[in-house]
Amino acid sequence: MRVEYINPFVEATFSILKEVLNTKVERGELYLKPTSHPVLGVAAIVGLAGDVEGRVLFDMGRETAIAIASIMNGEQLKDFDELGKATIAELANMITAQAVTKLHDLGFRFDLTPPALITGINMEVSSPNVEALIVPVTLPQGKLEINVAIRERA
Repeated sequence: MRVEYINPFVEATFSILKEVLNTKVERGELYLKPTSHPVLGVAAIVGLAGDVEGRVLFDMGRETAIAIASIMNGEQLKDFDELGKATIAELANMITAQAVTKLHDLGFRFDLTPPALITGINMEVSSPNVEALIVPVTLPQGKLEINVAIRERA
């Protein structure tokens, strides 16, 4: 996986989170996960196809998702309801839009799927034949992981 694919997603995540949450955002150490791994509870997933194929997943716990959605909506959400789900999907949309703009400026061409949200416990995401690069992000609202599994088309 080329770093050129990863950096725009990391930069866009930090930029958007700082803007919409008006808070400090810290990055942890990057690491690789195998092709199949558990998710934290709420994951917004965006598929990529074109010069590259794969997916980007914004993974967080349910409480973190509620806290982020509450701030973005200017009201305290009691549960991870439809408004919360739509808000986290829109957050993923904002981040990927900014990252893809940067990648297109670098000459990479690919299409995105609209963000899909998966929620629940004891779930696993599998990306056959592609390791995922994980960028942990710490916020006052909790932990979020940028989970990128991209490969160039053969």
